[in-house]
Amino acid sequence: MKKASFIAVATAATFMATAATAATLDDVKAKGFIQCGVTTGLAGFAAPNNEGKWEGFDVDFCRAMSAAIFGTPDNVKYTPTTAKERFTALQSGEIDVLARNTTWTFSRDVNLGFEFVGVNYYDGQGFMVKKALGVKSAKELDGARVCVQSGTTTELNLADYFTANGMKYDSVVFDTADEVREAYLKDTCDVYTTDASGLYAQRSVVADPSAHIILPEIISKEPLGPLVRHGDNQWGDIARWTLNAMIEGEELNITSENVESLKADSENPSIQRILGVSGDLGQQLGLDNEWAYNIIKDVGNYGEVFARNLGEGTPLNIDRGLNQQWSKGGILYAPPLR
Repeated sequence: MKKASFIAVATAATFMATAATAATLDDVKAKGFIQCGVTTGLAGFAAPNNEGKWEGFDVDFCRAMSAAIFGTPDNVKYTPTTAKERFTALQSGEIDVLARNTTWTFSRDVNLGFEFVGVNYYDGQGFMVKKALGVKSAKELDGARVCVQSGTTTELNLADYFTANGMKYDSVVFDTADEVREAYLKDTCDVYTTDASGLYAQRSVVADPSAHIILPEIISKEPLGPLVRHGDNQWGDIARWTLNAMIEGEELNITSENVESLKADSENPSIQRILGVSGDLGQQLGLDNEWAYNIIKDVGNYGEVFARNLGEGTPLNIDRGLNQQWSKGGILYAPPLR
């Protein structure tokens, strides 16, 4: 009996290891597209436009992966997920990658068996209130009704902040960001709390954005980034270096406008490597050597993607802040591509 049990356990372990190391890249190439998990709709990050085409900061990461793998940004299908559904969708294999304003935490990385490939947006939790409420600081929110989305780090951060400051609150919980926004607008609650980027996004789609203010306090660290399943190192590497190529592209001043001329004429070794003129970075990933060139040509560098979806001149009008390049006062930093 003991020997049989041992064999059964060993067989199960072997099966799990084999399943965990299945080549996602081969599966993606076979079906001809990446299945990308996104939010159910968050302005600037991931939302369908008037023609039903998905657009946004997180969507552009998925498009960049498609450009790296297929040489075109268009081989992506999108699966909208709520905060509760997103992890199950990734664990089950329903999606290949999750790019959905998700905070990198210990338990999600280790206990849930995911691999965060980097930080594409440094964020922190904040509070939004109606200007008519007359509140200037989160320290004035004792006794408030707070609208919050379930299945997020937001709930725990909220409890920690109010406890630490000796304040009480009533939480009003909803499954989706749209439901939270509508409840807040209908005065079901006094305060809307989520990542500051989410507050900017939600404020941008209300009838009168100027009637709502985001309070100055940031109460948490929320490093947001794409994630994949543990167990397929090649797929994780492709996702990780897709993000890093976009960040490094901006640092090297390679844009979608000048990438062709730099590929043809630049004598900078770093530019030659990232654009596939020299070296074999693409081959090491199992991709074409022009993988990063295709990303920047078809989608843009990190700065272009940020400006197009979130930055000055967009409805969100978010300052780069911590998400500026390390050489310009931010903390955005990619390991060397060499």
